[in-house]
Amino acid sequence: MFGLFYGFWQLLFRKDEYNILILGVDGAGKTSVLTTMKQLLGRRQSGAGPPLLQEGRTLPTVGLNIGTIQLSSARLTFWDLGGQKSLRSIWEKYFAEAHALLYVIDSADDARFDDARLTLQGLLSHPDLEGVPLLLFANKQDIHAALSPGELETRLGLQQVYSSSQPRLVVGTRALDGVGIEEGVMWLVDRMQASSRHASGAPTPKGSSWPNYDD
Repeated sequence: MFGLFYGFWQLLFRKDEYNILILGVDGAGKTSVLTTMKQLLGRRQSGAGPPLLQEGRTLPTVGLNIGTIQLSSARLTFWDLGGQKSLRSIWEKYFAEAHALLYVIDSADDARFDDARLTLQGLLSHPDLEGVPLLLFANKQDIHAALSPGELETRLGLQQVYSSSQPRLVVGTRALDGVGIEEGVMWLVDRMQASSRHASGAPTPKGSSWPNYDD
């Protein structure tokens, strides 16, 4: 009898848990995106106004920065990994446990496009990331020289390197005031939940041996 009631309790109250990798070359604004994302979604739940991140207040990630966001239907754990070339070798250790990839690009930094493009192509060719949804943030849209999401998608050659069977969305974002961030995250949650339901008829995210962290 206890098992029956416990099963009903799980169906009614449990939240799907997903691990999301935040990757990109250094200077793209990954940590700023994560900081604003936590503030934006937290204030959305409480009914407060939008956040404002002060420019220059966020330091580059060295190693791993973990953030957790609680939504009504899901618990999201974000792994923000440092983008310096010397740190990219550790990225692969997290691929197998990731349910989605959030790739951040400085859309105004023309000098780093080739590095960002080659890095993304390497990620998309890795078997452990096959089939995971890709959310690409064309960040720093507040800068005049920034490429639009469509221009950036063409510049990166995503049509040639990304499987048409895998979900993909490119969103223009401004990490300082949160424009585009909530739209992208909600799309990502929807894609992850749809994928897990399609696979088994019920939400069953990848099992993870990694601990959960709360900020």
